[in-house]
Amino acid sequence: MKIIYLHQYFKFPSEKGSTRSYDLATSFVKQGYKVVVVTATNEQYKTKKRWHIKESEGLEIHRIFLPFGNHLSYIQRTFVFLKFMWFATFRLLKIKADLVLATSTPLTIGIPAMLKKWIHKTPYIFEVRDVWPEAVIAIGAVKNRWMRKWLYFQEKIIYKNADYIVPLSIDMQKSIITRFPSFERKTDVVIENISEINRFQSLDIIPVKLEEILGIKPRFTVLYAGTFGRVNGIEYVINLAEKTLMIDTELVYILIGSGGEKEKINIFAKEKGVLNKNVFILDPISKDELPSWYRSVDMGSSFVIDVKELWVNSANKFFDSLAAGKPILINHRGWQAEVIDKNNIGYVLPETLNEKEIQIFLDYTRDLALHKEQALNSYEQAKSSYSLQVAIHKYITIFDKIIR
Repeated sequence: MKIIYLHQYFKFPSEKGSTRSYDLATSFVKQGYKVVVVTATNEQYKTKKRWHIKESEGLEIHRIFLPFGNHLSYIQRTFVFLKFMWFATFRLLKIKADLVLATSTPLTIGIPAMLKKWIHKTPYIFEVRDVWPEAVIAIGAVKNRWMRKWLYFQEKIIYKNADYIVPLSIDMQKSIITRFPSFERKTDVVIENISEINRFQSLDIIPVKLEEILGIKPRFTVLYAGTFGRVNGIEYVINLAEKTLMIDTELVYILIGSGGEKEKINIFAKEKGVLNKNVFILDPISKDELPSWYRSVDMGSSFVIDVKELWVNSANKFFDSLAAGKPILINHRGWQAEVIDKNNIGYVLPETLNEKEIQIFLDYTRDLALHKEQALNSYEQAKSSYSLQVAIHKYITIFDKIIR
């Protein structure tokens, strides 16, 4: 069976970014599937052709040079999305395959897969990483009502033509079914983001030397490793750090990553008097480097701005923390908060920080017995519910339903 894996931001572990697609695609190869990846890249490969093709780890990778980053405006990003959609459509039509797996975002990723189905009768699975356009409209990124209507129509037609819809969280599934009840049958399998246990539990991991890097010896460390974007709400962390610094100077927040809001966050942290005191903002690292940092800290974290539609997310940071056997800190409700509360694997901060809540959180960071218990629970939750093996089993079940 030959699968086209369509993902605009496909990354290898040696690169910066999510490796869900890499982990799934290479695992499909190990299961005997032929996998062709169609993706875009920021790296300019020396070739006269528009597409650069290379074999790597059993994958046939088709890359097109289309630079992209969180620093781009929404209009610039939209232009890149449309260019990839255009070129990817013709690329897919040139490749013979039994199945297309198209993973968002953006929503436009579903259009090449849909057109290939219309022309070549090739079935496709649409993987929903975010509830576009619901989320982007909720944060005010799309204000024109006609554009909103077009995006909702685009979402509906992609869902309608998909042979299967795979949401990355139970809340995404609920959102889709609530708005499109007729699609419930093909939205019955949720495959959350992956806790890649082998990567984060390897015996070869060498912890980073925090004291040398930070210049201080912290009592308790919270790691944020991800994007500094508008929806990530890192201002919340800076406000939290300002309040905890007044009481405990040894509780430290380490923020690693890049994005359009990073310079703004640096300035904000400096204004609040926390930069390089209990907040350390560092350069982005590759997925291969990430386990060393998780091995050295006490807790992982994931944050979003106060917009309910964003609570449905399936953040890599959440699953990386569990894979590393670390408690997870978040600042929102939704399905992840329910998993934390039910399984005792972390701490859910309130939307509004007051003196009482700050003290409760500080008391939590001093409860060593609880941290040890939560660390064990996190690892068990990763292994039982979110491991790569669990995800692969679910996907193969879907493949078998589509290709009988």
